[in-house]
Amino acid sequence: MDNMAGNIFLIGLMGAGKTTHGKQLAALLHRDFVDSDQFICQRTGVSIPTIFELEGEVGFRKREAAVIDELTQRHSLILATGGGAILSPENRQCLRTRGTVIYLHTMPEILYQRIQYDKNRPLLQVADPLGKLQALYQQRDPLYRETAHLIFNIPPQHSCPQITKQLLHLIQQHSPESP
Repeated sequence: MDNMAGNIFLIGLMGAGKTTHGKQLAALLHRDFVDSDQFICQRTGVSIPTIFELEGEVGFRKREAAVIDELTQRHSLILATGGGAILSPENRQCLRTRGTVIYLHTMPEILYQRIQYDKNRPLLQVADPLGKLQALYQQRDPLYRETAHLIFNIPPQHSCPQITKQLLHLIQQHSPESP
């Protein structure tokens, strides 16, 4: 994987641990870390739910595409994308060609247990959030798999440090220039 400029991009549904594991991997690999959703919030000065409220999902996705294009051009970056970043073919292309893409795969039922009380997830502010997560999984899982170079199944019973250690091992197996 020598065309990757040292970038690692984490994709997966909301709550899969992209930000948590991305920060830990960045510390272990001595790389910069960026969460694309947090980057958008910093740039706009408002929360994701506010962007959804004011501009709708379409407006948010436009902002997200510009940020994905910008961030994926950096080098030695660990990037945690928003769960829906892969909906855009352009985003999938940027991610796939500018870094190693790792899909953090987790079943919707496990994700629901983790994020059911999180009010910063606009797509889950519906009558049946588990049903919504299941529908998002059905829609997005094929796109995550198409985009990813590597798929990492998040084991439900492992601790965060164990998962990060396993991810680091996976990265080192597939990247000759990793420490």
